[in-house]
Amino acid sequence: MKDKKRVITRRDFMRGTIGVTLGASILGVKWPTGEAKAAVSSLVTIVRDKNAMDSSKNVNSTILEKMLEQTLIKVTGRKNPKDAWLSLVKPNEVIGLVPTNHLNPTHDEVVDVVKRSLMDAGIPKDKIGLAQGGPSNPKKCDSLIALPALKAHWLTGIGTVLKNYIMYSGSPSSYHQSNSAKLGEIWNLSFVRGKTKLVLVDSLFPLCDKGPQADPRYQWPYHGLIAGTDPVAVETVCLNIINEKRNAIRGEPWPLSPPPICVEAADKVYGLGTSRMENIKIEHDGWEHELLL
Repeated sequence: MKDKKRVITRRDFMRGTIGVTLGASILGVKWPTGEAKAAVSSLVTIVRDKNAMDSSKNVNSTILEKMLEQTLIKVTGRKNPKDAWLSLVKPNEVIGLVPTNHLNPTHDEVVDVVKRSLMDAGIPKDKIGLAQGGPSNPKKCDSLIALPALKAHWLTGIGTVLKNYIMYSGSPSSYHQSNSAKLGEIWNLSFVRGKTKLVLVDSLFPLCDKGPQADPRYQWPYHGLIAGTDPVAVETVCLNIINEKRNAIRGEPWPLSPPPICVEAADKVYGLGTSRMENIKIEHDGWEHELLL
């Protein structure tokens, strides 16, 4: 066939018709089309506080701690943060925290409040550590807490949730091929699959254009935490926020390039969660300004 090198366009992505192309020529697996799967509803929470950072971008850790408490209670439905954590992890588990460390890094304050909150829930300090880097790190962990920062990326379109585990693959450059459509594959590796108990996105000061260096013109104070247990649903909400901010900046559609095909693929090919906004329940609390949803 002469069409083997067809370029996948943003129009294909937005129409949800890239499945046949990706399934046959890029991923080597069948991508379901139509309504083959029953709709699944996933919860994503957004907690914001306009005072989470000051005008100099200093994080107020006291407010951030309260935001985390609200997030945990909303995500799990438990009455307090301790019960929330113990519904996600066990005290005897080795827990790996996985923040972003490049382009638009996760704030240290976010990592710190998560660690303190886990300890307050009865998780021993020596059971909690950073799990960034290559495959050896998640192999040592029983549970993972993904702590990416909200950002666009010049190689993947969006570089938030799914890309956060790219180093676990052992060959990150290979996952930047074909518009990074195979990022979801990493989450199904035997030493990663099922270990992520919470995705907590640092959306205090996001980046809506792609780099490779952070351009301050495209960063803004969102002052939020976005969370859920479905990584694809969380990524989908993050993608919506980035797209809405980009369109607001330009006053017209400003699509990401490359298109963030990895998000739909994570759903339809790798079965990691839902990428359809209509199947995502969003619960928001706090600051309403520029919610971008």
